[in-house]
Amino acid sequence: MAQNLILVAIVLFLCLMAEKLSGKVGMPALILFMGVGMLFGSDGILRIAFDDYGLAQNICLIALCFIMFYGGFNMKWSAARPVAVKAICLSTIGVVVTAGLTAVFCLVVLKFDFVDAFLMGTVLSSTDAASVFSVLRTKKLNLKDGTASILEMESGSNDPVAYLLTMIGIMMKTGGSLSSLPYMIFAQVVFGLAIGAAAASLGILLLKKGTMQAAGMDMILVIALVMSAFGLSEAIGGNAFLTVYLMGILLGNSNIRGKETLIPFFDGMTGLAQIVLFFLLGLLSFPHKLPQIFFVSLAIAIVLTVIIRPVTVFLIMKPFKCSSRQCLMISWAGLRGAASIVFAIMVIAASSSSSDTLFHTVFMVALLSVAIQGTLLPFVAEKLKMVDDSCDVRMTFNDYKEASEITMMQMEIPEGHNWENRLVKDVSMPTGSLAVMIKRHGETLIPGGDTRILAGDTIVLSVPAYESGGQEHLEEQEITPKHRWCNKTIAELMLPHGTLIVLVRRDNENIIPNGQTEILEGDHVVIYR
Repeated sequence: MAQNLILVAIVLFLCLMAEKLSGKVGMPALILFMGVGMLFGSDGILRIAFDDYGLAQNICLIALCFIMFYGGFNMKWSAARPVAVKAICLSTIGVVVTAGLTAVFCLVVLKFDFVDAFLMGTVLSSTDAASVFSVLRTKKLNLKDGTASILEMESGSNDPVAYLLTMIGIMMKTGGSLSSLPYMIFAQVVFGLAIGAAAASLGILLLKKGTMQAAGMDMILVIALVMSAFGLSEAIGGNAFLTVYLMGILLGNSNIRGKETLIPFFDGMTGLAQIVLFFLLGLLSFPHKLPQIFFVSLAIAIVLTVIIRPVTVFLIMKPFKCSSRQCLMISWAGLRGAASIVFAIMVIAASSSSSDTLFHTVFMVALLSVAIQGTLLPFVAEKLKMVDDSCDVRMTFNDYKEASEITMMQMEIPEGHNWENRLVKDVSMPTGSLAVMIKRHGETLIPGGDTRILAGDTIVLSVPAYESGGQEHLEEQEITPKHRWCNKTIAELMLPHGTLIVLVRRDNENIIPNGQTEILEGDHVVIYR
């Protein structure tokens, strides 16, 4: 027991060191996690013999479950909404086209039999969410024309389609009756969506209305909801990946309690899931077998990257009038990774007649993809002039926060205000605040201590950013044209007892509201309950 604990700790420390090293050498950390697994594996230094594909499948599915959930939970829908149709087309039609073209190449050129060619196409048909998220975030790589949001949403939502195709392939491999195929597709889609929406609704209800007695219970509640939704969907034939991804989107973009603690918690949990997932995939591999399938894997990787992915992307994106540069950028960023390898493990675990050739071929393709495409992604983006330096890619995630620890607040000075006709240095400013400008009759004044405040002035104060102590329940709502508060004054809203609008963020200004403050389209309203 003690030795196992020490061994696990060493693995985690090595993976953390690998993550640090990745920033210096410019290589994605995920591939180094695989390297650590290979180092510990049957051909490595410690020679840990591990070839239990059933156990590996179960562990990897749990890890993927939380990676998929967090991909949806941390996706900012307001940033993804303008490109949602493009991303969904890539994650559905694109996956089917990629699977078909890859299968044809394996069948015609590489002389695979039909079922093996189909399976190779299906398991390699999706881009990998963990790899794409990791590269974009660690490199802080924002891309023009909403390309980062397209890639995030595509990679987060295409696993359910690839999973469905893989299940069809497993049915063919194991001799299952294809007469049940229509029902299986129906169940995967309908049950997957229904359970995801129901679990998210329950989570929103509990996190809005319920109160936990101990700190940290919200995290346990969400973990329980994710695991139960995934398990229930899997049990009744739904698409479990679709379930948790949809659940994540709905929960993450709702005004639930404790989101500021849930996001960093699941960020860390997803990081651990990625370490476990990629380490286990490396541990499961047998490096001495890789040379045997290297040239086949290299051929598949080259054709997939240079021909199949670009053809698929141009076919889908050009009708949306996307530029050729954007299509090339999306094509290069179609990384294959852990999801493809996990689907290959599922095939081997489900079919006793399957050899581990499929696993090692897909493993090598993913290794080449993450190593070459992932490493060169910033370089390609720069050469294609697709890098957007005007904003941070993290703004497309729900955990983004501005670096500044101060905020701006404006105060109107009506006649009779106790600051009227007084010098700035003589008034009692809020603790830690500073008068940075005075707006007077269309002019902006930079005040000093001897500046006199007049009736009708608008004073802009710099104040320390608020940090919640954990007991308050603050929510923020974006006012859309159809929001019931839009174009109404606060006095007209008839807010419930115990509810107060404490701040209205409008453009670059923070307004302390009163009953006559009108809520406008585009405002961000902060509510205290």
